[in-house]
Amino acid sequence: MYELKAFIVEDSPVIQENLIAALEEMVPLKVMGCAEDESGAITWLSKPANHCDVAVLDLFLRQGSGLGVLRWLMQTGTRCERVVLTNYANPDLRKHCLALGASRVFDKSGEIDALIDYCQSLAVARTAEQAAARAAG
Repeated sequence: MYELKAFIVEDSPVIQENLIAALEEMVPLKVMGCAEDESGAITWLSKPANHCDVAVLDLFLRQGSGLGVLRWLMQTGTRCERVVLTNYANPDLRKHCLALGASRVFDKSGEIDALIDYCQSLAVARTAEQAAARAAG
């Protein structure tokens, strides 16, 4: 199975640690980097050596916001799935995040399992893509 490369933007050390543990235990996924604010996220993502298949973004950060990271990813055309994980997943915010290029928006309080399922489906899709490429090449 393809192992996803993930990047996490979360300003709470406890949530960051628990999220990494859950994702790495339940999904074929390796967290390649983390940031706790918008500028740290953009700095990491802008380095050519850093690549991720999926970026998991909190919206409300100590400095800046996940919306700024989404905007930057959209403007630069950076290729990765963009997933928002927030405590404020109301319909208007979900719509705004999707307009900024988010693939999905999950609520921290009740949709962690859905996030895990989504990441699992990404890994399955990447595995199938690799198998098709090998068969064609």
